[in-house]
Amino acid sequence: MSDGSDKSPRPVEVRLNKEEKALEIDFDDGCVFRYPAEFLRVESPSAEVQGHSPSQRVIVPGKKQVAILGLEPIGHYALRIRFDDQHDTGIYSWAYLYEMGRDQDTIWQRYVEALESKGLSRET
Repeated sequence: MSDGSDKSPRPVEVRLNKEEKALEIDFDDGCVFRYPAEFLRVESPSAEVQGHSPSQRVIVPGKKQVAILGLEPIGHYALRIRFDDQHDTGIYSWAYLYEMGRDQDTIWQRYVEALESKGLSRET
């Protein structure tokens, strides 16, 4: 139960840019992050991608062209993102989205290296 002292950044504006296949979020600490749909899809917090432990994590190839169909708020703490490949089980907490935005370059590089090490591609 929260005592209201949670100081983690909160979103003040969320924009879905379907043409550019990107989500943009402005947080109350002044940070603004832009998330390509492919990045959000391959880093989905769902069990399908993350597994139930780090050793079960799945590297998801072939999502370069994926698009976001819609967003659904989950309480005051998260978003469910619906993708055009029918994936919609990831619940993206604001804290997770903030962390992803802050560390996007590192996370993306790790993903690309994992694809290459497995002989996989971003293309379908």
